[in-house]
Amino acid sequence: MGEQGGLEESQPVDLSKHPSGIVPTLQNIVSTVNLDCKLDLKQIALQARNAEYNPKRFAAVIMRIREPKTTALIFASGKMVCTGAKSEQQSKLAARKYARIIQKLGFPAKFKDFKIQNIVASCDVKFPIRLEGLAYSHGAFSSYEPELFPGLIYRMKQPKIVLLIFVSGKIVITGAKVRDDTYKAFELIYPVLTEFRKTHIST
Repeated sequence: MGEQGGLEESQPVDLSKHPSGIVPTLQNIVSTVNLDCKLDLKQIALQARNAEYNPKRFAAVIMRIREPKTTALIFASGKMVCTGAKSEQQSKLAARKYARIIQKLGFPAKFKDFKIQNIVASCDVKFPIRLEGLAYSHGAFSSYEPELFPGLIYRMKQPKIVLLIFVSGKIVITGAKVRDDTYKAFELIYPVLTEFRKTHIST
């Protein structure tokens, strides 16, 4: 599984946790935090180098940092959303950096109620999948309308996760608040994917 992303490459896969032998790679973490003070967005946009603010288009300052490469949406209420990090720790580190920038601009920003809101991961099962068959036999969980969207949308109930399944074998897993739910959802769907594996004779 060479291309499962930077850190996992050199380590053998823990098969007790990942029986499929595939570890989904985290692609994006969305987190929120409360800076717990009112903010003057215009002042922030004028003083911070890495910020943009266009109140006609969106009611938040958009701020970016390079390390960890992330984007923050900062609202006048003191609420902040951080996106783009590739791990939970990186997301928290980035959010702390944004909070520090706001503090340096003279606001009494705190760091309250940090929370992971969504984890997006992806992986490749390395075989093509018969999406029509899957959609037909798992109708209660699946929506597949290829003329609108090329992937099958699978809404798992437990854990409550959405999987986008593509004919190529590429999978996107979204909706988790904890990483283990991402892994659990993939391990639950993997036997289903193998069941609907496309053979070389087109069916």
